[in-house]
Parts: sequence; C-alpha cells; structure tokens
Amino acid sequence: MSHELFRQVEFPFSDGRFPYDLGAVVQRTVFTGEEPAREVVHTQDNDWLVGDGVNDPNLPGAVVVAGMSHIADADASVAELATLPLGHIAERADPSLPWVVSRHEWLE
Repeated sequence: MSHELFRQVEFPFSDGRFPYDLGAVVQRTVFTGEEPAREVVHTQDNDWLVGDGVNDPNLPGAVVVAGMSHIADADASVAELATLPLGHIAERADPSLPWVVSRHEWLE
C-alpha cells in the first residue's frame, strides 16, 4: 500500500517519533532488508537519508524514496533517531553496536 510522502515535515516531531508521511532517501539495500541501516543523516535543510554504509549510494538505481516510519518499523534502533538534530549523522559499523552521533559534513 502506498501513501503520500513529504520531503520535509516540521521538526522536532511532536511525539518524538517519525511521522507516517515523512519521506526519506533510502538506499535500496536497506529498504529491501539486504543490508542494515548503518548511517542515518538529518541534513541541515531537514532532509533524511538512510544508507547501508558499505555500498555506493550514488550509483544509478541505488536509492529509493520511502517512508521513514517504514524504515523505523523494520529496525527499532532507527526509530530511536527521530530526535537526531539537523546537520547530524548517526553511524554504526554493525547493527549490534550503538549509534554514534556527530556533525554531518558533506565530502568534497
């Protein structure tokens, strides 16, 4: 079932959870469950990005737009990141490890 997604939803979220209608750019491998989420970025301009941290997200067809709540439902640890501040990234090397949050810097 599909529903309308929005690129940006007012932040912070009123209940501290990802809204049902919040869209994110998600690496296809994470969306399909082939790889776990190892990177979650909340950009300075209030976009959300989710990556697997091992495959190149810039390749053709490597990303999809999906509901952030879908990703959080599939991985409860991602749901914990709904309060990730603007301009920050949460990273982990393995799903068994805690998220490490730091300022996000785009690579040159």
